[in-house]
Amino acid sequence: MAEKQKIELEFTVKSSVKILYQCLSTSSGLSEWFADDVTIKNDQAKFEWDGSVEEAVILSKKTDQYIRYQFLDDEGTDYYFEFSIKTDPLTGDVGLFITDFAEEDEMEEQSRLWESQIGELRHILGG
Repeated sequence: MAEKQKIELEFTVKSSVKILYQCLSTSSGLSEWFADDVTIKNDQAKFEWDGSVEEAVILSKKTDQYIRYQFLDDEGTDYYFEFSIKTDPLTGDVGLFITDFAEEDEMEEQSRLWESQIGELRHILGG
């Protein structure tokens, strides 16, 4: 397996921190924008896209701040994807920071996929 590179993306989201965190950490929230269907139970997550299922574990989380998932395929590695929420102390803007990993030849495609997904998230949040 090729070495994966870290991708870090930042988006401004027009939402309260509480509502945004719900969209990132609950089955119903993630099902609205991230995957066709999501089930989260006891820190185990199941994501379904077009009939294919990916399972993940929630590695760590802090309410209204961040949640980190790791696909079972990546178990035993340092690879994960994380949603982190930060509020700018001066402007009050809510920032969504995404950390993910992809093989070097897939970095651009992975970044575009996140941009598309966050576009969908902004749409359901009304911004």
